[in-house]
Amino acid sequence: MPKKQPVIEKPKSYFRATKPVLAQVIKGDCFTAMDKMIKEDKKFDMIFADPPYFLSNGGITCQSGKMVRVNKGDWDESRGPELNHEFNTEWIKRCKDLLADHGTLWVSGTMHVIYSVGFAMQQLDMKILNNVTWQKPNPPPNLAGRYFTHSTETLLWARKSEKSKHKYNYSLMKEENEGKQMKDVWTFTAPKKSEKTEGNHPTQKPIVLLDRIIRASTEEGATILDPFLGSGTTSVAAVLTGRNSIGIEQDEEYCELAKKRINWAKQALKEPAQEGLF
Repeated sequence: MPKKQPVIEKPKSYFRATKPVLAQVIKGDCFTAMDKMIKEDKKFDMIFADPPYFLSNGGITCQSGKMVRVNKGDWDESRGPELNHEFNTEWIKRCKDLLADHGTLWVSGTMHVIYSVGFAMQQLDMKILNNVTWQKPNPPPNLAGRYFTHSTETLLWARKSEKSKHKYNYSLMKEENEGKQMKDVWTFTAPKKSEKTEGNHPTQKPIVLLDRIIRASTEEGATILDPFLGSGTTSVAAVLTGRNSIGIEQDEEYCELAKKRINWAKQALKEPAQEGLF
């Protein structure tokens, strides 16, 4: 029998922003930048965070058909479970302080970090709404052959507290899922080559993933924060969907990459709508 291929989800049509938006990139440490925002009483409708996974431990993986070392940078090195969890608790605490009363926090991670993130959310009395699985249909092969191939990442979605409110565009998500309730397993490929024309980041997320997250939990004109901006996918998706954004990134090279990609997104809005934009 022919091998059954996974269904890769694609939006029926791509949302086009109707109003110009602001997209700010801040170079610096996320703790310092968020502390300043807290003092200024800034509030965000949504925060997306893709924090360090603490994976750079000298192991090996497969990249573009080649065996390579897992070494994304000093920022991704583990300091041990206690210090890793302390780090997660501190940035999540700041995110909670920056959320509007109706705001929500999305965090992406692998098994190396996501359990600590979930525990920190509970310690801070946040309400976890969903545990979304992002399934990658074509993951790197498992070179060791001693365990199952890693093919997913987890997205935790949480609001400020048990009693707080949150935004969920239920009807829109149902409409995009052919009239059925949207489930918590999403199948998207890794970023396309067309998304890396301005440069590359080792943990870059596909635009279509952030597109769904943003449109599911905010309205046009909302303001979004990403404390670990990286290559700027959150800001790109925010521009394309008509949301304002602030991104924090400590690496100068990635700040410049994010700015280039934001400019690309602004230019893309001036072109006719393209079904294959993402």
